[in-house]
Amino acid sequence: MALSATTGNQAKELRDEFRRCIGTDCHVFRAPGRVNLIGEHTDYNDGFVMPAAIQFYTWVAIAQREDRRITVRSASFEDSLEFSLADSGVHSRHHWSDYVRGVAMVLQQLGHELRGADLLIHGEVPIGSGLSSSAALEVSTGLALLAMSGIAVDLKQLALACQKAEIEYAGARVGIMDQFISCLGSKDHALRLDCRSLDYQLIKLPAGVSLVVCNSMVKHDLATGEYNVRRAECEKGVQLLSRSLP
Repeated sequence: MALSATTGNQAKELRDEFRRCIGTDCHVFRAPGRVNLIGEHTDYNDGFVMPAAIQFYTWVAIAQREDRRITVRSASFEDSLEFSLADSGVHSRHHWSDYVRGVAMVLQQLGHELRGADLLIHGEVPIGSGLSSSAALEVSTGLALLAMSGIAVDLKQLALACQKAEIEYAGARVGIMDQFISCLGSKDHALRLDCRSLDYQLIKLPAGVSLVVCNSMVKHDLATGEYNVRRAECEKGVQLLSRSLP
């Protein structure tokens, strides 16, 4: 499971940077991006998908605070954010930190009493590349916040919580595929997922087969692009078909 790390050059560099920025030691977690082999726009239509995790991660360094506030810094952006865990209102700032705040708020809605923390984020998954940088950020944040609060959680439930956070706080009506593979991906395997039942099977990639990811140089944004439009069109299609195929 490539979901958390406490060793390696990247973790050490992030720890060193955290000490420079925050002044304390920290724990480090990571979650991967993904490519999708089979199934586009089928996860939110309760279909089948087969993604695979990739060796690009979002890393989160975290240290506990004494109060119930969360501070968030990112190596990719100059600005930072601070918010209170007591502020449970749902509102989007149209800011990269919506993903972090959304995960924290949804986990609390599910009954998890989170502790305050300082977070420093480093992302290797290219933003807007179609490799699911948002899910990698959500899952790594969820793992970090839960661990710092001494809370164990089922990875399926974490995936669902992260999906809910992206829908409610980032405004992208995503399916479950990206968060699921970020939580449950395994080295040298693809993952066959039934998005209706959430039953899944890890499928070993054949020896000698490599997944090649090519950069098309086209950027996208799930929240502001055509993604929500496409989902609405699919729902309309189901509504029309259900008249004859209930």
